[in-house]
Order: sequence, then structure tokens, then C-alpha cells
Amino acid sequence: MTHPSNNPSSESEAPAAEPAPAQSPEAEANPPAPDQDPHVSGYVLSRWLWTGYLKKHTWALVAAFLLMSLEGSMLGALSWMMKPMFDTVFIEGQTGAIGWVGAAILGIFIVRALASIGQKALLARVSQMNAADLRNDLLTKLMRQDGTFHQTHPPGFLIQRIQADVAAVNGVWSAILTGAGRDLIALVILMGVAITVDWRWTLVALIGAPILVAPSIIVQRFVRARSREARDLGARLAVRLDEIFHGIVPVKLNRLEDYQARQYAQQTDELVRAEIRSTLGTAAIPGMIDIMAGVGFLGVLIFGGAEIISGEKTVGEFMAFFTAIGFAFEPLRRLGSVSGTWQVAAAALERIKELLEIKPTLVSPSNPVAAPAGMPGVSLRDVHLSYGETPVLNGLTLEAKAGQTTAFVGASGAGKSTVFNLLTRLVDPNSGHIEVGGVPVGAMTLEDLRNFFSVVSQDAALFDETLRENILLGRTDVSDARLQEVLDAAHVTDFVQHLPKGLDTEVGPRGSNLSGGQRQRVAIARALLRDTPILLLDEATSALDAKSEAVVQQALDKLAQGRTTLVIAHRLSTVRNADNIVVMDRGRAVDQGSHEELLARGGLYAHLHDLQFRTDGRSADRMALAEARNQTRRRGEVADAEDAGFFRRAFLRLFG
Repeated sequence: MTHPSNNPSSESEAPAAEPAPAQSPEAEANPPAPDQDPHVSGYVLSRWLWTGYLKKHTWALVAAFLLMSLEGSMLGALSWMMKPMFDTVFIEGQTGAIGWVGAAILGIFIVRALASIGQKALLARVSQMNAADLRNDLLTKLMRQDGTFHQTHPPGFLIQRIQADVAAVNGVWSAILTGAGRDLIALVILMGVAITVDWRWTLVALIGAPILVAPSIIVQRFVRARSREARDLGARLAVRLDEIFHGIVPVKLNRLEDYQARQYAQQTDELVRAEIRSTLGTAAIPGMIDIMAGVGFLGVLIFGGAEIISGEKTVGEFMAFFTAIGFAFEPLRRLGSVSGTWQVAAAALERIKELLEIKPTLVSPSNPVAAPAGMPGVSLRDVHLSYGETPVLNGLTLEAKAGQTTAFVGASGAGKSTVFNLLTRLVDPNSGHIEVGGVPVGAMTLEDLRNFFSVVSQDAALFDETLRENILLGRTDVSDARLQEVLDAAHVTDFVQHLPKGLDTEVGPRGSNLSGGQRQRVAIARALLRDTPILLLDEATSALDAKSEAVVQQALDKLAQGRTTLVIAHRLSTVRNADNIVVMDRGRAVDQGSHEELLARGGLYAHLHDLQFRTDGRSADRMALAEARNQTRRRGEVADAEDAGFFRRAFLRLFG
């Protein structure tokens, strides 16, 4: 028997999710929950984004920055050309200057166009690569988090972080670079042109600038708070949609369409209000700059108009200054809006940074031991586990012998699925010892430990891919002969020939194009392909009809051959042939033995058997009493035989 590929994508379904245990001190030290504000400074966020993601694209960004600088400087050149155009061509009437002035202006626009195309192409490439890196890192990190994390971060919230937040961040850094490279350079050059014409006019034009400082700071804080609120509301809406669409059948059967629509509309209204407040705040800064520009132009017209009329300044000088200042206010407005846009993105970037910096609490040991060889058994000794204040396992002790089938039965909540989660280290116990093949599960790497297990659960997790891809799960080392062998053993061949494209048929979201029995057979094929020494079956046939159950059970019987098999079942008919049946109640193993032994002893297993198979709940007790009487009768017969033997030996000794 070989161990499966180490490729993470080759793993079959994980055991059923259980509530996560109380957080450890390490977990409590993780970044705050989604509704808390960590107050990360803009400098820290921008430095983190640069060092982690943008720095690798330095040369492309430098080239884009140079092109943006060239594009921005052309506005200064254009405004400077207003002076010869008006003074030399229009006022002095030098027709010979028309050619070189026109050519210079045409050249300015051509250079500006080419620089704009080049920098946008470079930024688009870097932007998309950066977004892809962020999303891939987020997904990789989130998939490696433990159950505690996923209990407090619903799927909709995580989808919002990966999709919407990355998009928000991706848009702002390119806007900032554009502002720094094009608009800032343009602003500096245009101010230089204006100062060259008349520095006093420039001071008058910018007279309102100092007044904007305090309002801008207030608006920036307002925008960041509102943007964070909008991000949280967007995540809540994503969670709501995820729950509605995944539970669409219960929604329809319980006629919850109107209720869910009202709930969604209410949350949407809250999001609309938050987005409007954020947009108003973002637009406030450019609006204040426009007011400042209007005041500045009025001052220049009053102050400079008199100098032009008196002949101290030429019309060309005024037009060069007017054009430079007019051009300058547009990049100034964009730079002002970048501040608000950054506050919007900072709220999203905080979320992304938080998620990427959360450390899993369940990790491989720093000095792992080698995985045991051969067919391993499983043992738990005095295991205790609590989820918060709720005890789940209370001193559980059991052993599953190598190569045998061990079944777990008991009422819901008895801790059966928790045993599977402990064996695969989806959770760690509060105390006790858990071993696989004589090696503590915490002493092996998570990869080595989970390579021991294949899982077939009642809810086979299929992906919206082809049937072939759902079975192979990324493995490329499987031959056609081996694949066909697995398909036959799992009874997938029985239905695949009826599919329109055979193995290349799309199974639909969560395998919706297949029946429940067909999905289970795909899960069994996965487990056969993994070929691991331990098999975990978690209610693998509970949701199937009798015909499908019979087919799936045959496949499971083949799968269990030559493996250590652990079975969770509520239907006792599926485990009556198990080598050992562990009866669990309130987190403890209260009895164990074969099916016949447990029935003969009476107790909880016999009671469960009565509930499922007998109309008279006292029959198991009568069976137990009958067995006790039979044992008494047998003991009496043995005693009588022993007495008869004693008298016979005495007679022979006395009388020969």
C-alpha cells in the first residue's frame, strides 16, 4: 500500500466540521476581529504593500514613473508656448513663427499621447499581477487556517476580502503612482511656469491653500471611517447571499423569499448610506480645491488685470500664466482626490493585512518525528476536549486495531465526529494522548499525519469542474489503467457511460448535476486513488435510498479491505459486521464489543437497536435476561458434570 501524493489538492473530503475549541493565548494574540479598528497608519500600510508586493516590479514602476513624468511635463511646455503664440504670432503678427509654434505644440501632444499609452500599459500589467499575487496569497493563507478561524470568519466575509478588498487596493496604488508621477510633476512644472511669469500673481492664485489643511485632515479621517463601515457592510451582504444561495431549497420550501429579500434590502440600505457618506467625503477635497481655485483666479484677475491694461505685462504673459494655473488646478484636484481614495483603500488594505498576518494555531511541530511504517492502529487515552465552556469529550479512551473495522455509534453530540477531527488534527484536545501507529499525532507534521487518512463523508464535496478533475484532484501521476480500475471498484463506471461527455462532463456547482449516490461513488473513487492505510467513513450512506446505499456499500466494502477503517454510523445495519463497535455517550466510550456481544449485554447499544429495528423497546432487555439465564444454565450443567465426575472417581477408588 502506498501513501498518496503530497500535493494538497489530492486530499479527499475532510471530516465533518466541529465547533472550534476555546482559543489559546496565541490565538487571542491574533489581529482583531472584523468589527474592530486596529488603527494601522497609512505609512505602515503603504510600506507593507511595497515591500511585500510592489517591490518586485521596481523596474516596471520606474519606467512607468518616467513616462508619467514626461506626460505631466508636457502641460508645462504647452502653457509656456502660450506666450510666443499670443505675443509673437497674434499680436506682433510674425507669420514665420506660425510654423515652429504649431509644430512645437503638435510635438507636445504627440509626446504626451505616447507617454500616456506606455505608462498605462506598464501600470496595467503590474496592477493585474499584483492583484493576482494578493488573491493567491490570501486564498493560500485562508485555506491553511484552522477551525477556530473559519468559525469566526464566514465564507461571505472571506470572499469579500479576496475579491472586493483586493480590487479596491489595486485601484488606489496605481492612482497614487499616477498622482506622484504625472500629476505631481505636472503641478511642479506648471507652478514653475507661473512663478517665472510673475511670482506675485502665483501667491495671489494660491492664497486659499493654507485654509484647506485642517478641513482636509478632518475629511480624510471621516472618509476612512466611513469606508471601513462600508467594507464591513459589504462583507455582511456577501455572507447573506452565500447563505441564501447555498440554502435555496430550504428558502423555497419554507417560503422565506420575502423574508430574505427584506433582510437583504435592509442591509443594502445601510450599505448605500455608508457608500454615499464615503463618496461625499472623497469628493469634498476636490470641491474645496475648486473653491480655492475660483478665489485665486478672481484675485489674479483683479491684481493682474490692471498691470496688463497699464502695459506692465503682455497679453502673452497673462495667457501663459493663466494657462499654467488653469492646468495646475486639475492635477491638484486629482491629487486631492487621491487622499480620499487612499483612505477608502486603506480600510480594505487593513483587512487584507490582518488576514495575512493571522497565524494558525494548529501547526506542525518544529522537530517532527518520522511517520510510522506499515498498517497503523489508532488509540486515544483519557482525552478531554471542550468547546468554550461546553465539554465534548470526557476522558475518552479507545483503541482501533490495525487492519480492523471499528465503528462508532451513539446519539448526536456524543463526540463521534470529534474523534475524526482529533485524529486528523483539525482540533487539538485539552488533555490526553492520541496516537496513530504508536506515534503521537502532534509529533508528526500535518502533511505526514493527514497522508494516513482518506475520508468519505455524508456530504461529498465536489467542485464545479469535470468529473475527471473531481476524481484526480490535480494529480498527474495516475495512469489510464489505474484510473479505470478505481472507477470500476467505486462503481463510477456504472453511471459515467450515461453522462453526455463521460468523465469530461461538468458536475456543476457542488456536484449538483449528479445524484447523491453518484457523488458518494466519486468520493469513494477519490479515496481509492489516495490508497491510504486508514479510512474514515462518516455517515457515508445515511442520505441515500436503499438501491443507492446497496451500490455504495459494496464500493465501501472493497475500499475497506486491507485498511484500518473507522466508521461513524447512526444506522446500525451498516456496522453490524464491524470487528469492534464503540458505543459513545456524552463524550465517553460506555461500551464496546461485537454486534452480538453488545446486544446480549443490553444497555445503550441494545436500546438503540430496539429503536431502529424493534417495535417492543423491552426486547433487548429480555434478550439480555435470556442470555443471562442461558449462562446460568450452562454453569449449572458444568457444575453437575464436575460433581458426577467426582463421585465416579470416588466409586472407582473404593470398589475398583
